[in-house]
Amino acid sequence: MSEKLSTLEIGAAYVRVSTDDQTELSPDAQIRVIKDAAQADGYYIPEDFVFIERRGISGRKAENRPEFQRMISIAKAEHPAPFKRLYVWKFSRFARNQEESTFYKGILRKKCGVEIKSVSEPIAEGMFGRLIETIIEWFDEYYSINLSGEVLRGMTEKALRNGYQAAPSMGYQAVGNGRPFVVDPDRMKIVELIHTSYHKGQDMTSIARELNRLGYLTQRGKAFERRTIFRILTNQFYVGTVMWNNISFKGAHQLSPAIVEVFDDNQERIKKEYQIRSRREASACRHWLSGVLRCSVCNSTLAYNRSNNQKKRGDIFQCWKYLKGVHPGSNSVSVKKAEQAVIQSLREVLTTGEIDYEYIPDPGEESINQEALLKEALERVAVKERRIRDAYENGIDTIEEYRENKKRLQTERNQLTEELEGLQSLSAPDSQGGGKARLLERIQTIYQTLSDPDVDFETKGAAIRRVIKYIVYDRSTKTFRFYYYLS
Repeated sequence: MSEKLSTLEIGAAYVRVSTDDQTELSPDAQIRVIKDAAQADGYYIPEDFVFIERRGISGRKAENRPEFQRMISIAKAEHPAPFKRLYVWKFSRFARNQEESTFYKGILRKKCGVEIKSVSEPIAEGMFGRLIETIIEWFDEYYSINLSGEVLRGMTEKALRNGYQAAPSMGYQAVGNGRPFVVDPDRMKIVELIHTSYHKGQDMTSIARELNRLGYLTQRGKAFERRTIFRILTNQFYVGTVMWNNISFKGAHQLSPAIVEVFDDNQERIKKEYQIRSRREASACRHWLSGVLRCSVCNSTLAYNRSNNQKKRGDIFQCWKYLKGVHPGSNSVSVKKAEQAVIQSLREVLTTGEIDYEYIPDPGEESINQEALLKEALERVAVKERRIRDAYENGIDTIEEYRENKKRLQTERNQLTEELEGLQSLSAPDSQGGGKARLLERIQTIYQTLSDPDVDFETKGAAIRRVIKYIVYDRSTKTFRFYYYLS
């Protein structure tokens, strides 16, 4: 380092370009102005201490700005900090949320001994200057909040003038400046396949499953579901109507003749199918095992499906995610087989007297209030643990601070866990004797209820839920796993 540079103090620069400020200087221009101001103040800013956020990074939350977090981390890494003053183009580049601004400025000023200076907003030293800085921060936060309202008004005006601004529907790409979206040929082929397949008689679920099998993804890069297919089939954009925030107009974008040709027929079919679906739901034709059976693959419940032709195929339970086209493979089981499995499991328990079960305390017991308080306290500890981890990972706390906080919270967690386990052991039925006998007695009554063909589904459903938490069915091994409980 030259003799001239060695006499200068070390500074740093933080640069972030606002996407909503048309008068904003470019990053290079900001750095040039900042370095000139720093040199005039007797400061030198090394390249290692120039922190530039990439374009598009929002200034609303500091935790989402990687260069900002890196700058704070470097300042805290040494004592004193490796740089004595931080330069910004505007105070709003540092933060637009006054709460975060106060927090991070406090860290730099009080903990690290770093000054903060805005080169475009010179203020006096002392309390008066700090007051002016606070007023500037208030104004910046007001501007940020008010901006969202102004943007909404501008977007509404654009929509009223037939401007395109919503996210493009699948098969289209935006071109900017409110101009009509243009066709994306590769994605449009998928949309055409959806509309034509449905017109040929395929249902939405099978279409979603076929697209997933072919490796296609939605506009957001996810697997297709039944509801995704429904939205594409009913989207009026594909026949020329543009909608945004309850404002609609006839668009000028290019349409697909293959979709236009079948669109109206598809809407009629969808309308009829949903009328039938509504009537079925209103009939409440549920089974006593509905909601109890679960899929071994995704842990979703198996939905009850009544057959329209009992001679050809009986009623079944099927994973609802598979029915929506998400699940890659079927996990169905006949209702008759499921009923027999439940009866057989209950019979084996009664015959052998052996059963594994979970004890769930009765909410009416006095100890529950205390137990709930202890569980809430443990949840708060978990939140604190996440916060100290985030503070360490973002460079706010040192490894020593993190270890100390972690040790303190672990001690608190151990104490709460010990109290909770002690409370639960006192209330557990087997610690007092008779818990297992009480469960077997209850199973005996429920077994008789389920075996009676004259008992209605509602009564049977309530009965089975008194001893079985849920049942997992695995179609690949054709097995059921029963999870009993006692409350």
